[in-house]
Amino acid sequence: MYEAYWQLDAKPFEWTPSARFYYPGEAHQGALLKLRYAIENHRGAALLAGAPGLGKTLILQRLRQQLDERYLPLAQLVFPQMSPAELLAWVADALDPPATTARGPLPPVNQSVDRIQAALEANSQRGRQAVVVLDEAHLIEEHETLEALRLLLNFETSTGPGLALVLAGQPALLSTFQRMPHWEERLGIKCLLRPLNVAETMAYVTHRLTAAGATRPIFTADSLEAIYYLTQGNPRRINRLCDLALLVGYAEQAHEITVEALEAVAGELVTVQPE
Repeated sequence: MYEAYWQLDAKPFEWTPSARFYYPGEAHQGALLKLRYAIENHRGAALLAGAPGLGKTLILQRLRQQLDERYLPLAQLVFPQMSPAELLAWVADALDPPATTARGPLPPVNQSVDRIQAALEANSQRGRQAVVVLDEAHLIEEHETLEALRLLLNFETSTGPGLALVLAGQPALLSTFQRMPHWEERLGIKCLLRPLNVAETMAYVTHRLTAAGATRPIFTADSLEAIYYLTQGNPRRINRLCDLALLVGYAEQAHEITVEALEAVAGELVTVQPE
């Protein structure tokens, strides 16, 4: 709607994974490097933790794009609230897709385990290692399901570990595993995302505007700094604030986005959409 007015090729603050708009911040790049290290060097499970809106899902998307064909299949589960039997059946289907998509009765655990083992062995013979990614892993409440996940790391093939496991969730996941020493020792890598700092926030906004085709400053210098204080460096909040600010600026035929304009938009967001 406002792209032509601001002379942009696309909306710069859409909250969807896109290589075009990815900002390689220090925390995100560091987490991505650690996750790749854990997978490529057979370090068991890797944990990515961070508050909502910091970009965990985006990092997982980038990870998927960067891993080559040696790390296939890559199965990602975004709703992990399952019983152990359901989880193992899902993993078995992800590694060894059934001939039909028709849903039958839940198979017994031993059948799923046998399918997983056979699929991992066949996969390793092709020179590959499977990767299982669980997003929103903090939603897992059953101790037995967490145990089933841990036991996935016990699968060995004739060429080495059968799979790598990546868990992503909110920071509560860290304390969950701290209370489970047998899990803690299987975590080869732990990454905790932090919000962007002031300089990173300003660079983030500028980067996304440039990626969208901006050829002139749209936000004033002091408004770029104000974005940090209004969002505390949370990328999702930054995107929401800046997107609405561009829309309001277009509606008011503004030449640039000022601190006052941002504060007015932020006040509206707090009133209408509280965090």
